[in-house]
Amino acid sequence: MRDYRWLHEYCLNRFGSAEALEARLPVPASAETLRAVPDDRYLSQISLRVFRAGLKHSLVDAKWPAFEEAFFGFVPQKVVLMGAEHLERLMGDARLIRHAGKLASVPRNAQMILEIAAEHGSFGAFLADWPGEDIVGLWRYLAKHGNQLGGLSAPRLLRMVGKDTFIPSEDVVAALKAQGIVDKAPSSQRDLAAVQAAFNAWRAESGRPLCQLSMMLALTVNH
Repeated sequence: MRDYRWLHEYCLNRFGSAEALEARLPVPASAETLRAVPDDRYLSQISLRVFRAGLKHSLVDAKWPAFEEAFFGFVPQKVVLMGAEHLERLMGDARLIRHAGKLASVPRNAQMILEIAAEHGSFGAFLADWPGEDIVGLWRYLAKHGNQLGGLSAPRLLRMVGKDTFIPSEDVVAALKAQGIVDKAPSSQRDLAAVQAAFNAWRAESGRPLCQLSMMLALTVNH
């Protein structure tokens, strides 16, 4: 495994200057910002992530105002009461993406948010307090307790809402393989732990957030 100094120098050489590199890198939301977001906006983003999976994002985004209306502004206390008959009626709404499984995920994820909020005060507080050195644990939690949040959906959701995370995209996985950290896309707890440990080491060396390290690592893959 190469150290952060190598990673930084590689990216500097690719972009030509520190300013150009910094302009390319994402910035995660602060803990205060994550806490300030109301639960209905988190449910909207969770649902948007679920519906974007496998579909053209612009198509889903164009329909999202209709989803906001159909799901009562994604207020969890309202959405959780939507039963099978209500969801069946939504299957007949031509304004929506009529995918039964994804529509049914919305009240299920509303229930997850309500349960988390009951314990932590809000979903935003839950995200803010989760330690970055175990971000893969947060992925597992969301996949287990949420609905249709497995695979890359959890890390991509976290990136959407601003929670600092790396994403095991194809380029990141290729870079991790090149450095001998994994030999395939990480899915087992052992491989995920190895990847987390590598990112923790780079973060300790650099002081950079996981999202920046993730993008920098992806940039080391030649296309």
